[in-house]
Amino acid sequence: METIYGNLQGLKSSQLKQLQRLYHQRIPGDRISTSEFSQRLAAISTEINQPVCTYLNRRGQVIRVGVGTPRQTQIPPLELPRYGAERLSGIRCIATHLKPEPPNEAALTAMAMQRLDALVVLNITGTGFTRRGGGAAGYVKEAYLAHLTPQESQALLAVGSSGVPSPSWSVSSPLSLDELTQQDFLDLVENLEAEFQREFLGQQVDTDHDRVLIVGVMTDDQTPLEFQDTLAELARLVDTAGGDVLQTVQQKRSRIHPQTVVGEGKVQEVALTAQTLGANLVVFDRDLSPAQVRNLEAQIGLRVVDRTEVILDIFAQRAQSRAGKLQVELAQLEYMLPRLTGRGQAMSRLGGGIGTRGPGETKLETERRAIGRRISRLQQEVNQLQAHRSRLRQRRQHREVPSVALVGYTNAGKSTLLNALTNAEVYTADQLFATLDPTTRRLVIPHAETGETQEILLTDTVGFIHELPASLMDAFRATLEEVTEADGLLHLVDLSHPAWLSHIRSVREILAQMPVTPGPALVAFNKIDQVNSETLALAREEFPLAIFISASQRLGLETLRHRLTQLIQYAVDSR
Repeated sequence: METIYGNLQGLKSSQLKQLQRLYHQRIPGDRISTSEFSQRLAAISTEINQPVCTYLNRRGQVIRVGVGTPRQTQIPPLELPRYGAERLSGIRCIATHLKPEPPNEAALTAMAMQRLDALVVLNITGTGFTRRGGGAAGYVKEAYLAHLTPQESQALLAVGSSGVPSPSWSVSSPLSLDELTQQDFLDLVENLEAEFQREFLGQQVDTDHDRVLIVGVMTDDQTPLEFQDTLAELARLVDTAGGDVLQTVQQKRSRIHPQTVVGEGKVQEVALTAQTLGANLVVFDRDLSPAQVRNLEAQIGLRVVDRTEVILDIFAQRAQSRAGKLQVELAQLEYMLPRLTGRGQAMSRLGGGIGTRGPGETKLETERRAIGRRISRLQQEVNQLQAHRSRLRQRRQHREVPSVALVGYTNAGKSTLLNALTNAEVYTADQLFATLDPTTRRLVIPHAETGETQEILLTDTVGFIHELPASLMDAFRATLEEVTEADGLLHLVDLSHPAWLSHIRSVREILAQMPVTPGPALVAFNKIDQVNSETLALAREEFPLAIFISASQRLGLETLRHRLTQLIQYAVDSR
């Protein structure tokens, strides 16, 4: 039996049958509607005293019937046919309206979100009337025809007061039924899609990069400055992962909405913005639960990821050594395991036969067990890696070679400093998480008491980040142990970053979570060639014992060597 969508409360069985019979109607392919179909739709709407919407494909077949407005009965994004930015969805909506007025913004927005071929709104009289000389009763007072119009690429940047680009549409003046039914529907659609095609080619979309819409939510526990820093950092993360940030949608809430993070109204805004801009990925500035991802993808119709998933993607691209790849895979699987339930109906189908525990086991359970086994194997390998690194450290300690770990926020310049001090050839880039695998090099510095040269080991570690995902902390514990086992820490800070104070706090919070208390730390402010005198003065006042360098310009490196000597002497004496 054909399904009727929307609010069906209070409807009689005879009225439901009339609505179901609409599925058997067919309109000529080149017509938007016919007088007979429009009047029949209006008659049913008048009888039940509610608006009715019918959705038709280009063959003129009714594919969906709903009781309610176009906004209330719209087709969920995941049920719409696939279409590109240069095409329409191939579906039109013919809707009745109980008041004599043009289609409102909610109806037009629903049209834009579904990328409908057209929206026809039939304003009904409410009672019906008999034509002169008898004949069929007429219920349609006037009709409006609305459709999307292509926008110039520059127009997408001209956003409204809400910061959201407005879709462009055209609404006709009031039409009689005869005028509506004489419209050539195929001609209208073909001309529109030809214009969309020209605009699409004019934008020169790079298919190799994800086109990303960022969504940020500011809650009561954040200051506006912290919120903007978080969004700027997320944009850098997306850029580092290889995505193009098209726009950022922001919302201020007292607390996160449990189902959709931002609330239903904002989800609609996000969906419309993504559709208008041609985005294919939506990134949220916070961790999402599996249920939230499922709800958001169902309502937006695009892939939705959170900040942790972006970081994991960067790590997967950056990992070079076997150890790094192991740890990244472990982190990804631990992240994926609780999210398997959001992968659609395919995961809930029953499996049977060889390899499953019985005909009652679902594909979801099978995959969950397989991932669980893989996590166990990876955990064993990471433990072996941890033991191997521990033996190497013991060997170094047996030779009594002091060690210093370079720590700091991501992109603070740790690898550049390691290269400058030791002539290493570690990969450097102005990117977040350019270094994943720890690199240890020998550095010659003067002895604090005798003045003779001595060797120390300087280890470059993975960069920290605000609210480092717990799965990464677990997976990278072997790497982070380089920090806890070092005699001292060199905490490098990018002084040119507006949020340098926040970065220092984030690094210290992560260090405080280490299972073993790290050794004494020396704070070094980097990139002093890129900051003004006010910032320098503030840093000197806040951190009087810190040193100031520029690793790229090799400024202050001799002073740094002497201070490292003092750090090592202090650490050794404190043992």
